[in-house]
Amino acid sequence: MTAIAPHILQAFTPTGTLRATINLGNPILARRDAAGHAAGVSVDLARAFADRLGVPLTLVVLDSAGKAVDTVSQNDADIGFFAIDPKRATDIAFTDAYVLIEGAYLVRHDSPLHDMAQVDDPRHRVTVGQGSAYDLYLTRELRHAAITRAATSPTVVDTFLQDGTEVAAGVRQQLEADAARLGGLRLLPGSFMTIRQAMGLPRRRGEAAQQVLAAFVEDMKRSGFVEQALARHGIEGAAVAPAA
Repeated sequence: MTAIAPHILQAFTPTGTLRATINLGNPILARRDAAGHAAGVSVDLARAFADRLGVPLTLVVLDSAGKAVDTVSQNDADIGFFAIDPKRATDIAFTDAYVLIEGAYLVRHDSPLHDMAQVDDPRHRVTVGQGSAYDLYLTRELRHAAITRAATSPTVVDTFLQDGTEVAAGVRQQLEADAARLGGLRLLPGSFMTIRQAMGLPRRRGEAAQQVLAAFVEDMKRSGFVEQALARHGIEGAAVAPAA
C-alpha cells in the first residue's frame, strides 16, 4: 500500500485524530450494540480508514443525517457517511457509493393507496425524516403531495401515525421493521428511489484527499470488506454498490 503523504494526513486530521460522523438515523449502516456503543458498517469503515491512515479515530455519533451533514460541512468532523445528493455536494465531496438501499412508502392497511404513482396527489401528506436523503429527493420530485417532517428517520412511522398523515417514506428495512412492530401497516410495492450511500469529507480539504478517500471506498468494495460487514451485522436488503 502506498504511504499517505504528510499533507494529505494533515487534510484528514487537522486536530490530530480522524473525526468520523456516525448517523444512527440509518439502522442499515449504524446502530447501538448491546453495550450502547455505535456499531455497524459505517463504524467498521471508519475504523478501517483510520487504520489505513495510521491515526487515532474519534466517532461523532449523531441521531440524524441532517446533523451529520451539518457537522462535516462546518468542518467539525473530517469524514462522514451519507447518501449522495446534489444539495449536499456544495460543501461535501462524495466518493462513489459503497452500498445501495431502497427508499419505500408505507401506508395503513386500509389505505386506498396501492401503487407508488398514487402518492403524488394534493390530498396526500408524506412524512419523511428531516434532512434525510429521501426528504431532499422527494422535496424535488413530488409536485402535488405535501411533505411533513419527523425529527429523525427512525421516528418517521410513529410521527406518521401520531399526525394522521397518509404516507410514510423511508429506508425500506426501517419501514418493514416498524410495520412488524406496530401492525396494521403495509409497504407499497417497489421503491421510489435508490439511496446511494457514500463516504464524504469537507470539500475544502482538497482534491488529493478526495482521491484518497475515493480509492479507499473502491478498495473496500473490491476486497469484499463491505459485503462481509453487511453479513457480519446481519443486514439484509442492502446491496454492495458496483465499482466506480
